[in-house]
Amino acid sequence: MDELDRDAQGARWRGWMQASQAGDQIAYRRLLAEVAPWIRATAIAMLRDRAEAEDAVQDALLTLHQARATYDPTRPFKPWLATVARRRILDRMDGVRRRAGRHAPIEAAEHVASETFGGEGAKEQEKGLRADELRAAIATLPPGQRQALELLKLQEKSLVEAAAETGLSVTALKVATHRAIATLRRRMTNEP
Repeated sequence: MDELDRDAQGARWRGWMQASQAGDQIAYRRLLAEVAPWIRATAIAMLRDRAEAEDAVQDALLTLHQARATYDPTRPFKPWLATVARRRILDRMDGVRRRAGRHAPIEAAEHVASETFGGEGAKEQEKGLRADELRAAIATLPPGQRQALELLKLQEKSLVEAAAETGLSVTALKVATHRAIATLRRRMTNEP
């Protein structure tokens, strides 16, 4: 596709998005029909797994639907869409890594760790693993921050899954998680 075609495509998508924001369902269906293959190609290139790519496409389309009111029609549409798509694809990549990590053998790593750290190293390891203190600190977080942290970091759910479970927006979950981590970091390092 040459530059003129890309410009025309971007203008067409922008027009359809603007019309869909005004309630035009036909324009919205046309937009989704054209952006889905573009998102799919990006997802396949980044994930290299068709099943994961399809899940990322669905996540991106859902986010597009949920966030369409936030699009500013005076700005180019493709960069906005690319940001939405890449974030959902990266979320999917993180999920793949977490799932792969769950199946990795950990017995050997625990055995090596216990043999590797001795003397001062063991003290440093204990200092870093204050699990009881961490659990207590998490329990004192405000309910929204605690829930976001538990779903996203402890249960390793995706932002879309956590948003569906809580009814909060993805942005609200990100903010709550960021604040929870910042609070925990201050408490665990005894910062003011």
